Amino acid sequence: MAVRTTVRSVPGVASVPRVVRGALALRRARREDARLRAEIPVAIDLIGVAAGAGCTPYLALETAAAWAPPAVAGHLGDVSRACSLGVSLADALAAKGRDVPLLRPLADALGATVRLGAPIGDALARLADEGRATLRREAETRARTMSVRLLFPLVLCVLPAFGLLTVVPAVLAGLRRV
Repeated sequence: MAVRTTVRSVPGVASVPRVVRGALALRRARREDARLRAEIPVAIDLIGVAAGAGCTPYLALETAAAWAPPAVAGHLGDVSRACSLGVSLADALAAKGRDVPLLRPLADALGATVRLGAPIGDALARLADEGRATLRREAETRARTMSVRLLFPLVLCVLPAFGLLTVVPAVLAGLRRV
């Protein structure tokens, strides 16, 4: 009598695809967050320029949504669409800040402007500067770890090639003389 085993009967194998999907989803989310984090300062500058030109916060947001990089433009467009459906700008901004934590500081600053009529220029300039400083710190951190990341290719690729091209011919030449 033959014993039949299936993939599902082997313990732990059935959960492998789920773990892989989860890891890929986490990696995709981190990439999207990094792209959004890189695009937010540009969008903040666009909103600041539009507000400085005399646009209302809603019009500044619409203008920025039209010209901003794609990842952040979609979120700004969502706020504009919610407002066109009857949601107040302050509520739409608060909801977007809750849904996308990276946009919370921008949503809070624009929400304060809408609710209180506070000037937005200085707050937007500070937010953009903070965003750029964060990006610069992250880039410096990645640059500091680059030497460690390059050790693996160096040891496994470059050093063996160096040995094959320099040491082996010298040893072979020495053996031929003997």
